[in-house]
Amino acid sequence: MSDKIMWTPDKQRVEGAQLTKFIRQVNETYGTSLSDFDDIHGFSVSEPEKFWITVWDFANVKASVRGDVVIEDGDKIPGAKFFPQSRLNFAENLLVKNDDSPALIFRGEDKVEQTVSWHELNNKVSQLNQAFTQIGLAVSDRVCAVVPNMPETIMTFAAAASTGAIWSSCSPDFGEKGILDRFGQIEPKVLMVCDGYYYNGKVIDISGKIETVLAKLPSVEKVVVIDYIGNAQAVASRLPNAVTFKDFIAPFKPGPINFAQLPFDHPLYILFSSGTTGVPKCIVHRAGGILLKHLSEHQLHSDLKSGDNLFFFTTCGWMMWNWLVTGLASGATLLLFDGSPFYPSERVLFDFADDKSMTIFGTSAKFIDAVKKTGWKPRKTHNLLSVRAMLSTGSPLVPESFDFVYENIKSDIHLASVSGGTDLCGCFVAGNPIGSVWRGEIQAKGLGMDVAVFNDEGKPAIREKGELVCRNAFPSMPIEFWNDPGDEKFHEAYFARFDNIWCQGDFAEITEHGGMIIHGRSDATLNPGGVRIGTAEIYAQVEQIDQVIESIAIGQSFDNDTRVVLFVRLRDGVTLDDELQKTIRTKVRTGASPRHVPAKIIAVEDIPRTKSGKITELAVRDVVHGRKIKNKEALANPEALKLFENLPGLQT
Repeated sequence: MSDKIMWTPDKQRVEGAQLTKFIRQVNETYGTSLSDFDDIHGFSVSEPEKFWITVWDFANVKASVRGDVVIEDGDKIPGAKFFPQSRLNFAENLLVKNDDSPALIFRGEDKVEQTVSWHELNNKVSQLNQAFTQIGLAVSDRVCAVVPNMPETIMTFAAAASTGAIWSSCSPDFGEKGILDRFGQIEPKVLMVCDGYYYNGKVIDISGKIETVLAKLPSVEKVVVIDYIGNAQAVASRLPNAVTFKDFIAPFKPGPINFAQLPFDHPLYILFSSGTTGVPKCIVHRAGGILLKHLSEHQLHSDLKSGDNLFFFTTCGWMMWNWLVTGLASGATLLLFDGSPFYPSERVLFDFADDKSMTIFGTSAKFIDAVKKTGWKPRKTHNLLSVRAMLSTGSPLVPESFDFVYENIKSDIHLASVSGGTDLCGCFVAGNPIGSVWRGEIQAKGLGMDVAVFNDEGKPAIREKGELVCRNAFPSMPIEFWNDPGDEKFHEAYFARFDNIWCQGDFAEITEHGGMIIHGRSDATLNPGGVRIGTAEIYAQVEQIDQVIESIAIGQSFDNDTRVVLFVRLRDGVTLDDELQKTIRTKVRTGASPRHVPAKIIAVEDIPRTKSGKITELAVRDVVHGRKIKNKEALANPEALKLFENLPGLQT
């Protein structure tokens, strides 16, 4: 925690913020006198019916029926029902415009660039809706996709949602087993694939992989192939029941779209847990709940406005893709990027920002840190005049990265570190566009979310580390896990620790400013001498050291205790000698505490990470202890695990 304020919005920005307008609407409607974020958050928790119905009205949610009931069984977690009488369609709420202004702007490295107007987006969704209807796609059938983050993907998702089908996607870099571990559980009727993709300047063909997958997915009745690398026709000719995207929609003329009017809790999509400790859990999300939650996060927490250009660097295997797509519901243009964010250099996303007048720049904490490590200063080469906000997630954003953004990217910017999860497809803690940014802190609790930190006694704590919990029902709480009889796994995942309270599994701390610091995952916390330590606290210190590119820490069972082991990936030409080890230990001791100091420091050439870029402490811990890794397919670089097997340095 720091007492340094990095940024405070000026009066003009506060006055023009969506959140300010929302507060004004609440005051006018209910005769309240709310004035700041703390006021509106308190209102959102104490008056949930009034809050969520105001979000509905403020964001102009489209529905054929809303009904009189806002929340039914609101004291049940899980079990509460939001807008139980309503009928709506998620896709109808995405297609809020139908003009010639851009809806989607796509860049695939330096190989492909495409702009899709709102009119064209509506037309393509109409054609796909008709094509799906013709092949007999029914409500709750699954449409799955192995695809990049590109316009045809969003068109197909919207069309699937328009019919009431359930969507699920992963990125094309997933291996065969990774795809089958996910889609094999939910038995899709339609599979959408690309003919290949670009990464780091290379063209990567996936047709052989898709053939193998289809042989083990007997439920698939139709395969649709997007043309990305110019090979769709040839790929479609090799696959059973396959057709190119172009030929699939060709017989149909654009026209009015038949949006199925469905219950608020109708399943919209299935997201998957990372799967590093077993077969991925299939998390089923409700359409109305996702819509309301995302609208609140986009418009109130991120100050997204109609006409903004919203960007988030993500693949279709990470929940941030789903979060990004809902930006259409606010009338924003989506900026889509596929490929490596460092090809041909670290400047490509900043080039994209300047070229396309990006207003909200979403990325990962690891990306910001990686840019910092290059020594390049974006403010010296890019103007970034249009960028109002930078959002960061995926892992904790360390205080030094706050410094880097304000000193070397842009000084007048709303830096919003946010944290949530695939579990709710949203945030527990997020940005506050009308409040100050404190160094190293997430600004605010999510609106409508009674977020707290519980100590080991299950009591609320401030300035004390503990479990991140939510004490009230929220609309994007998942419906269930797919194929989970009696909801046993679902209950175990979130509700077993505290009765009637959601426990997220994050090790966190509420600051004296009302902000939040995430210290890492609870299941990855270290316990030397029985004291819980968050891994993020160690990384925050170690990764300030110039010779270290990145690090990963685990607890190793040793001599009837747990000792902290730190693995470091070093710059080329750097050796982990006694002097560097001393530098690391001194930095950790002075910046964190003596308890955080690693007992062992070992250099490795690579660190395993998930497909969404998160380092995997649990997998490394299992390898070190000689335990079998249940699902290597969840990793982007499973070969890295071998670097941690039978290390002589960990035997004594």
